[in-house]
Amino acid sequence: MRVLVTTTSYQDTPGPHHDLLRETGYEIVAKRGPLSESEMLALVGEIDGLLCGDDAITRKVLEKSLPRLKVLSKYGIGLDKIDLKAAEALGIPVCYTPGVNHTTVAEHCFGLMLCLYRNIPREDALVKSGKWKRITGHELFGKTLGILGLGRIGKEVAVRALAFGMKVVAYDPIRDESFLSQHSVQFLSSHDEVIRVADILSLHMNLSETTRGLINRARLASMKKGAIIINCARGGIVDQQALGEALISEAIAGYGCDVLEHEPPEPDNPLIGLENVVVTPHIGSRTYESVARQAEMATRNLILVLNKKPPLARFQLESKELAK
Repeated sequence: MRVLVTTTSYQDTPGPHHDLLRETGYEIVAKRGPLSESEMLALVGEIDGLLCGDDAITRKVLEKSLPRLKVLSKYGIGLDKIDLKAAEALGIPVCYTPGVNHTTVAEHCFGLMLCLYRNIPREDALVKSGKWKRITGHELFGKTLGILGLGRIGKEVAVRALAFGMKVVAYDPIRDESFLSQHSVQFLSSHDEVIRVADILSLHMNLSETTRGLINRARLASMKKGAIIINCARGGIVDQQALGEALISEAIAGYGCDVLEHEPPEPDNPLIGLENVVVTPHIGSRTYESVARQAEMATRNLILVLNKKPPLARFQLESKELAK
């Protein structure tokens, strides 16, 4: 058996997942992703299992992988880089790792919120440049946090927001009445209603045909003046050009994100270099604790399918679209 591993945090972080994979006796081919379609095409065809990150797994890649490829095990929960329809048509199981990184990503969201609301990166840069300039910030307490996508991560964000004394409103295609009543989260009727009332808007949905460009010029114009946006989901949910214009005009006060439409950013990315933007390089789930959980589950999924057993979590196209 030959297995291709492309995710860098899996490779770079020590933990029992390395022993688990090594003990299988598989031949391991390691590459540092995320890899483009052309890079993937040069690698597939001679592998039985693929343990991937955010690589371009297109129909061409999947077709070239056959007849040898038996499983695609995603290290993570975002499947937008995988042609799921092609995988299903070609009979290639796609596994993923739900439920392993929601705590980590939720904590990162609050790191971004505090950076923007208290001007932490700007103040740090000023002090290090020899300046002692104190900028007045804002409290999270009493603000309205709007959550779009009330899946595992969205729920963790809501619980932490309540501890900060925030009011939480949310929208998701699936209404979890038990969670809403237990945590006093107000469920609104649409994306647009949440967007209009939020002081801080936090995005937690998958990238799909319906969510791509959801935060567009019209919706940005409908937001409160002084509102900020947090995006730890996918960069493509936001129209980056429209957002850049809103940030320059200060119609939107700030943007904190862990994801961009193209990663690493292209030279003409309209968000890079703006003072009211905080960007981290897709590290929301990159903690030692989360990597260990995620890597072990992705490895077990891979091994189970290669041994012709049911995986811990397999994506099914006929299931409802999952919130992150």
